[in-house]
Amino acid sequence: MTTGRLPVDGATIYFEHRGPGPLLLIAQSGEGDAGRSVDLVDALADDFTCLTYDRRGLSRSAINDPARVTIADHAEDAHRLLAHIADGPAFMLGCSFGAVIGLHLIANHPEQVHTLIAHEPVAPWLLPSAEDAAAHRRELTELQQLYAAEGLAAALPAIAASLGIDPAGPAEPDLTPQPMDEQRRSNFAHFITSEFTAINTDPGSRDHLKTAATRIVPAAGTTTPRTAFDYRAAVHLAELLDRPLAAFPGGHNGNLTHPRAWADQLKNELDGGAAMGFPHSRGLIARRD
Repeated sequence: MTTGRLPVDGATIYFEHRGPGPLLLIAQSGEGDAGRSVDLVDALADDFTCLTYDRRGLSRSAINDPARVTIADHAEDAHRLLAHIADGPAFMLGCSFGAVIGLHLIANHPEQVHTLIAHEPVAPWLLPSAEDAAAHRRELTELQQLYAAEGLAAALPAIAASLGIDPAGPAEPDLTPQPMDEQRRSNFAHFITSEFTAINTDPGSRDHLKTAATRIVPAAGTTTPRTAFDYRAAVHLAELLDRPLAAFPGGHNGNLTHPRAWADQLKNELDGGAAMGFPHSRGLIARRD
């Protein structure tokens, strides 16, 4: 594994990359830092150079003003990171909050990403009506208020319910433990207090998506409730682009609960780009027996 730190405007971004294949940038969900999808990276590292990072304000990525962070900041950080590491267009997997970052990145820098897997983006602006978007923004604000009043123990179950996550749901065996240590608690605090606000104030990038040169694969979990906000956002992204919705194993956090099955599905989706006229996808992914 190679690690590094990249100075950007208002922050310093910590990153990790390993593997011999084409570059795959993984933008994490929730409080996830560079190590949060370790089992997924383990399942992909023979086929890709996996690039993960701590978003500004999380873990090792210092930020000048934690209270002021926007989706545009995160997209610019991803742009700078790819400009620093990549020598051409990269694959990108965006999970939840990371999917929103990916959509903004390709709106501004489509030449950097030739395929984006956008799994259940938490983007109110993707919903079909202003009323739907406003309702979810209110829900996020109420979750912030719950966290401020009663702490993480009360907020986490409510966030899981909002996203359709079943904490007791099935998972693959022998996963790397992810204890709720002080670092994760700190990351959750930043995610809820600052990044929920970034979601609520995000104007979106809808007008750029239909014309983006990047291949976008809208994706959702097979077990995510169809009424959950994040699933509905993925469905409406697929409708906006007139593309099928890819089904990934597990629910909203399937990258954590079903990492090996996710790795197989991700490779299938990326290979499929060649058949759709995206030549960068052809022959890039080494297949294991």
